[in-house]
Amino acid sequence: MFISYSQKKGFLYASITTSRRDGAVVTKEYVNLGRVLDKERGIYQNRQKGVFTYDINTDTYGPAPADFISPPKTRRGRYYTVGRKKKSFLSMQFGDVFFFDQFYRKTGIAKAVEAIDYGNSDTLLALLCYYVTSSEANSHAEDWYELSYARKLWPNANMASQRISEALCKIGLEENKRRFFGEYYNFIRKCQMTDTKEDYGMAGNGESGDGILIDSSGLPNESHLPVTGVNNHNGIISLEVRVIYVVQQSTGLPLFFRYVPGNVIDASTIVRTVHELKQMHINTKFALLDAGYYTKENADALIDAGISFVTRVHSNHKIFMQAMNDQRDSLESEGNLVLYNGRILYIAETSIMIGRKEDHNAYGYLCLDTAMQNEGRKQLVSKAVDENMRPEEIYRALRNKGMFMLVSTRKIAKEKILNLYYTRNQIEEVFRIGKKDGKMLPLGIESEDALCGHLLMTFVSSTILKILSDRLTGSGFSVSDIFSILRHQTAIVHEEELITSEPVKKMNQIYKWFKIKCPTSIPQFTTG
Repeated sequence: MFISYSQKKGFLYASITTSRRDGAVVTKEYVNLGRVLDKERGIYQNRQKGVFTYDINTDTYGPAPADFISPPKTRRGRYYTVGRKKKSFLSMQFGDVFFFDQFYRKTGIAKAVEAIDYGNSDTLLALLCYYVTSSEANSHAEDWYELSYARKLWPNANMASQRISEALCKIGLEENKRRFFGEYYNFIRKCQMTDTKEDYGMAGNGESGDGILIDSSGLPNESHLPVTGVNNHNGIISLEVRVIYVVQQSTGLPLFFRYVPGNVIDASTIVRTVHELKQMHINTKFALLDAGYYTKENADALIDAGISFVTRVHSNHKIFMQAMNDQRDSLESEGNLVLYNGRILYIAETSIMIGRKEDHNAYGYLCLDTAMQNEGRKQLVSKAVDENMRPEEIYRALRNKGMFMLVSTRKIAKEKILNLYYTRNQIEEVFRIGKKDGKMLPLGIESEDALCGHLLMTFVSSTILKILSDRLTGSGFSVSDIFSILRHQTAIVHEEELITSEPVKKMNQIYKWFKIKCPTSIPQFTTG
């Protein structure tokens, strides 16, 4: 068995040739390897496998090494076809990519991204830019790259769909995840979110606090991976991966992520998440949790780990029902009235015992939100008429409207408990940003290795976008506005330089807000 080569239209092609003898007759069998991209390293390309390696000594195929740069496509003329449209190579999308590069390098997260051990740094950075600035699927990344300023900034990037899948598989390796987080924590431990324009929303102040927020969100994925599972959320059935995020309370920035199949319930994930945080040397002393995480077992695990917590409990939990029996009739009194966020609430504090053996002291806060109560009463009236409810049924239902209960292992003043608990909105904001702008969705991943890389990339992109979102406070712009507006600033390609188009009013406002100077021209531009 050997590799034979042939020339066709100026390109070198290869085939695996096997000779077989049947008596005096020798026959040859051929397996097409396709076009030879690197003869010495055994790198080939064909329609079935894309870009790949083949080792004749072991008769094995593999992915192309990360540092291999595919030969540039031969560009016939000055146009590039995208769907049915022709776009010129001599005019490129500029503003959004230029802004990303300027902002990214000033946030402080760049060193953590550089810690990811991937052989082609241009591919890594171009892909991150694509995750942050574009809502298109990865299959369109090559078109975006060819027609944008990205090919000037990262000229050696491989943005073909297959090469992106291969890149994600390597980026998502556990060792890369740990390298990233090792540097990322060095960055985040010295930061707090502020509104200072000079520091792009980040200002050093030493250690930044020890509180965390934990929550999860489902990412629907129709590919039948081992880590997808059937989830039933409010009667909606979906096949999904469930991603768990940990967010730092003091900054609102993501701290850590892990994922589980969609059919794994939240309550069963908290112990392993806490163990992972400990191994990543995240100093955690306080946690804010949603009701889905509260069980007696989880309460024991958090307390044993030295982590205080505040959580909401479900209305069918024993603690909630006991508090309703003991305090509901006396709840609406002057001493329990609390004003929060323009609403009137009544909050009663009580001592409770939690854990499997009910041997840990804690504090329960039975709450009545009058705005929620009024809305619930309106809905109950319609239901009572439609279902012909009896007066005693209506009365029992009325008692529960607007009611909820918080549990804390620390004693907290009634006036402060809601402000503390609703800092949980920060993690919901991270998920909103990640799903809307950070490319968490749509999730069209066909291998678990690529999924790991995709989730790490979305973690980084969501972090950058969260910093950007906080930095935009008071500007009048949203994250989506920034890239939508700047995307329309183009640049004209000349042989010796790239000349940018004049930024319009809103573009100038964005550049001024971030203290970024838009260049008139950029020298030494290569058209490729």
